[in-house]
Amino acid sequence: MKLTTREKSALFMEGVVTVILLFMLNLALLVLIVQAIESNPGLRDGIFIIKRSVVFGPNHFQLWSWENLFIGLMVIGDALVVWWRLIRRYRQMQLHHIIEELHYIANGHFDHRIPFRVSGDVQRVVDSVNALVDSVIHSMDEERAIEKSKDELITNVSHDIRTPLTSIIGYLGLIEDQQYHSTDDLLKYTHTAFLKSKQMKSLVDDLFEYTKVRQTDTPLSLTNIDLAAMLEQLAASFELEGQKKGMTIGATSTPETLMMEADPEKLVRVFNNLVSNALKYGDGGKHINLVAKQVSDAELEVRVTNDGPKIPKESLSMIFERFYRVEESRSKETGGTGLGLAIAQSIVALHGGYIYVESDDALTSFVIHLPVKHDVPLQIPQRLKAPGSLD
Repeated sequence: MKLTTREKSALFMEGVVTVILLFMLNLALLVLIVQAIESNPGLRDGIFIIKRSVVFGPNHFQLWSWENLFIGLMVIGDALVVWWRLIRRYRQMQLHHIIEELHYIANGHFDHRIPFRVSGDVQRVVDSVNALVDSVIHSMDEERAIEKSKDELITNVSHDIRTPLTSIIGYLGLIEDQQYHSTDDLLKYTHTAFLKSKQMKSLVDDLFEYTKVRQTDTPLSLTNIDLAAMLEQLAASFELEGQKKGMTIGATSTPETLMMEADPEKLVRVFNNLVSNALKYGDGGKHINLVAKQVSDAELEVRVTNDGPKIPKESLSMIFERFYRVEESRSKETGGTGLGLAIAQSIVALHGGYIYVESDDALTSFVIHLPVKHDVPLQIPQRLKAPGSLD
């Protein structure tokens, strides 16, 4: 840390004043000792005997002047005192600079860090302060992101509820005002209101499920299941719907039996959401495959793939965000509530696993990694911890 000219002057004056005070103190002490010796013959004779008996070195040098020895010791002591005072003053100046930097940061300059290097424990304090500021800024950014996410949640829920609700109120208003010409019109209006009500219920159910699985303490009804058998049953249950879309749905696993510890009801919800998405957005595709394999003794991998349209690159990093839909019109004819993938991600996380998506011109794959034992969660690869990917 560099001192200012004013601080250097203050440090110099501190040294000068200390030297003057010590010189005066030493001089006064020396005078008092000399007077005491001169006024006491016995003490003077004792000092003479001591000087005759004390010798130094191989040539037996004798100490003839106690004053010179005393002055030499005082000079050494004074030098130590001056050094201690200057170091103490220098440390005070360092702390003063640190406090000024802290006040500067506290006044809203959160992008600023204490720039200088010092020695000893003070540097540990500086490093700790900088680390603390970084942590606070990170927490503030996270808080802002959470607030923004809450605002987006309210906006999206309001939009998705208001749209069908407006239709329901409109058609019921026509019925209430008897603005229909026949029973067919009446049935048409009530049927439309009924469909819009089902859309609202679907949104509310998905929202409730999402908030429930997002809680880290959500209980799981764990049991040992055969994942391969579950995927085969899922493929069979979607077979009729796939035929209507002109798509085949198959399931394969390696080995043929994949035992794991999981909540089967919640895990089925994950694969239901992924297969439903493939059916909705896989126009032009012919195949949906559920491929499971054993990665290691502690880990399983499931890929839900389809050969439909490629997911745009700019959408890959946001596809698991709640209410996000690649199809931006938010039409109920082409998509759902936008919560399906967010729910799937949360359920996978509850099981100690992780999920990500890959998409190219040939295949779109949702890849799920799950632990065999629930109490041994998997480590998320670093490449998936980038902003906008997985939590």
